[in-house]
Amino acid sequence: MQVLKFGGSSVADATRISAVMDIVEAALARDRVILVCSAISGCTDALIEIGRTSEPAARAALIGKLRNRHLGIVRRLFTGAERESAEAMLEELFCALENYSGTCFESFGELFSTRIIERKFACDGVGSLWLDSRKLVMTAGGKVDEGRTYPAMAAAVAAAPDVRLFVAPGFIASDENGQVTTLGRGGSDYSAALYAAGTGADTLQIWTDVPGIMTANPKVVPSAQTIPDISYRAALELAENGAKVLYAPTVMPAMEKGTDINIRNTFDPRHPGTVISGRFRPAGDAWMGVTSLAVPGRDESRLCIVGEAVASRRAAAGRMVSALAEAGISPVGEVYGEGGVFFVNVKSLVENEAVAALHREFFEDRSVVSINVFLAGYGAVGKALVELAERSRSRIEARTGRSINIVGVSDSRRFVIDMRGIPAEDIPMRLSEGESAEGGAYVAAVCAAAPRKSVFADCTDDHSLYLRYEELLRSGVNVVTSNRRSVAVPYVQYAAIKAAARENGAYFRYDTTVGNALPILESIAGSANCSDGIESVEAVVSCTLNYVITGYDGARSDSLATLLRRAQSEGLTETDPRTDLGGRDVLRKLLIMAREAGIPLEEQDVEITPMLGPEFFDCPLDEFYARLAAYEPRFIQREAELDNAGLRQRFVASLRRDPAARLGYKAEIKMRLVGMDSPFYWISGTENVTVVRSEYSSPLVIKGAGEGVKLAATGIIKDILMQ
Repeated sequence: MQVLKFGGSSVADATRISAVMDIVEAALARDRVILVCSAISGCTDALIEIGRTSEPAARAALIGKLRNRHLGIVRRLFTGAERESAEAMLEELFCALENYSGTCFESFGELFSTRIIERKFACDGVGSLWLDSRKLVMTAGGKVDEGRTYPAMAAAVAAAPDVRLFVAPGFIASDENGQVTTLGRGGSDYSAALYAAGTGADTLQIWTDVPGIMTANPKVVPSAQTIPDISYRAALELAENGAKVLYAPTVMPAMEKGTDINIRNTFDPRHPGTVISGRFRPAGDAWMGVTSLAVPGRDESRLCIVGEAVASRRAAAGRMVSALAEAGISPVGEVYGEGGVFFVNVKSLVENEAVAALHREFFEDRSVVSINVFLAGYGAVGKALVELAERSRSRIEARTGRSINIVGVSDSRRFVIDMRGIPAEDIPMRLSEGESAEGGAYVAAVCAAAPRKSVFADCTDDHSLYLRYEELLRSGVNVVTSNRRSVAVPYVQYAAIKAAARENGAYFRYDTTVGNALPILESIAGSANCSDGIESVEAVVSCTLNYVITGYDGARSDSLATLLRRAQSEGLTETDPRTDLGGRDVLRKLLIMAREAGIPLEEQDVEITPMLGPEFFDCPLDEFYARLAAYEPRFIQREAELDNAGLRQRFVASLRRDPAARLGYKAEIKMRLVGMDSPFYWISGTENVTVVRSEYSSPLVIKGAGEGVKLAATGIIKDILMQ
C-alpha cells in the first residue's frame, strides 16, 4: 500500500488535477494507493469567511463564487453524461453547504476536491473508492484517538480488496460526540500519516509545491537547497520551528511505525525531494536547516539551526555568533538549546538577514552568489539579455562573484516560472506551453514565488506595468527597467515607487531609460547626491531625430521624408514617427534626468517646440509624408544656409537653473543651432551627447551610442549586478 497526499496548490484547477492523476497512475502501476487531498487552494479561507457571514445575500454570493470555481473544474475534467453526473454530485454537496447549521464550515473543502477527483478516476476506468475521513479519523479531547482510528482505516481498506485506489479527504475528522472537526491547518499531511500508519503502508509521499524540505526558506535565502535525507527528529525540529513545508504532527505516526516520508514536488515529479526516515546516520557534523519564528508579544524572532551528530555545541554556537557579527547583527541573549538544535534570538527587523547570515556560514561553500531574475518582455532586448547573460556567465562570475539565473520569463501572452533556472534554448518552447499572462498573472506569480532580493527586469514598452512595481518591491523583489514609460510618470507615482524600494530594502534601477548603456543618469545622480548642485543639463538624446538630422545633408543626401521612413522601418521610431518629432520621447528622458537631479519636474513644466510646424501634426500619416516631401525644397535651402554659416541643427533638451521658474529650473525642448565648439555639432547616426554642469565640477560630457539592443541588454545586466 502507498499513501500519496497532495496539497491545495497541487489540486488548484483542472490542469493541476490532471497532473496529479498522472503521478497517481504511475504509482498505481506499483501498488495500491490511498490518495489524500486538501481542498483546492483558497477554498478553506473562503469557507471560513462563509461561516462568519450571517447576512443571507452576502453568504449566498460567497457560496456562489465558490460553487462556480468548482463547476469550472468539473467542466474541464468531464464531458457528456459524465459531466452531468459530476455536476449533480457537486450540486448535492453545495446544497448541503447552503443548509449546513454546524460551525465547521471549513470541513467542506476537502469533500469537494476529493469527490471530484474520485469521480474522475472512476470515469477513466480506475477501480476507486471514496473514503469518508469523518467516519475513520476519530478524536477525543482534541487529539486523534489512534486506538479507534487505525482499526477503522484498516477495516475500510480490507473490506474492498478489489479496489486499487482509495481517495480520502484530508484535514477532517469527527470528535467523541460524532461531530465533524478538523486536524488544524496543515492537517491533511497529518491525515496522510494516519492513513499510512493505520493501513501499514510501505510508502508515504507528501506532494507539495516545493522540492522537499530545504535548508532555509527559499524566499528568504535564494541559495537554499533541498535536503535529500533527514532523520525524523531533525525534520520534527525544523517543522516545529518554522519550516512550513511539513506539518509537525505528521512526523509522529510515521516515526512510530517506521514509515519513510518522502516530500515531493508536484510541479517537478522527477525531483527526488526529501526522504525522512530513521535510517539517516551521518558520520560527522551534518547541518540540516535554519528556520525562524516570531516571538509572541516581543519585537524579536527566534532563529533555529538543526544539525545531526554535532560534535561540539560550543564550537557551533561560536560559529553562529561570529556569522551574525559579520553581518552586523547583535543577538538578543545567548545561544541556547540542546543536542543538535540551537536557538538564538534577534530583533525582528533583521530576521531575514540573520537567517541568510547563518545559512551562509553553515550551508554555503560557493563564492558565487546567484541572482534570480524574472524577465518581463521577451522581445529583442529580452532575448539579447538572456543570450548575453548566458554567454558571459563565466566572466561575470569570475569578476563579480555573482551569476544571473533566469527563473521566469513572460511575453504578452504567456509566462513560465522555474526556480531551478530556464536555459536560453528552452525559453521559446517553455513559453509556448506556459501559463496565461492575462490580467497581470505574471506579476502575481512572481510575488508569490520570488525569494527576497530577486530581480524583476522590465524589458517591455508596456504603458501600465509600472503600476505593479510597488507590489513587487513590497515583496522584497528588486526592479530594473529599460521602459522609460514606467519612470516618466506623474512625480507622485514615481516618488511612491522610490519610497516602496527604500522601505522594503529593495532597489529600483532604470539607467538604460536614458542613453541606453551610457552613464548619464548615474553621473547626474552622483553630482546631485554629493551636494555638487546641478546647474544645467543639456542633452541630445533622441536616437530617431539624431539619425534623421545628422543623416540629412540637403541636396547631397536622401530627402528628409526618405530618411524618416527608413528610421521607421528600422524600428527607431514610434508607430507614428510624429510622436518622436513632437518631442514626446525626449520629454520622457528629460523628466527622468531632472528627477535624478532631485528636481520633481512634471510634463507641464517643460516647454516644447516640435521639430516641425503644427501643419504636420493635424493630418493622417500618409498626408504627413506627402507634406514632408512637398517641403523638401525648403529643407534643402535651410541646410545650405546652415552650411554657409558653419552651423548645424540639433534637437536639444535642456534643464537650467532659473530662480524665476516654479521649481528653480527652466526646462525646454527645441531645435537649436550649434557651432563647431559644441559637442552636439559632432554627433552622427544614433549617438547621444549629454553635458552636465554642476557647481563645483567642470562640465561633464557624456557621448556614445544611444541605440542598440545589445547595448540595452548590457546596461540592464549592469543594473542587475550592481550592489
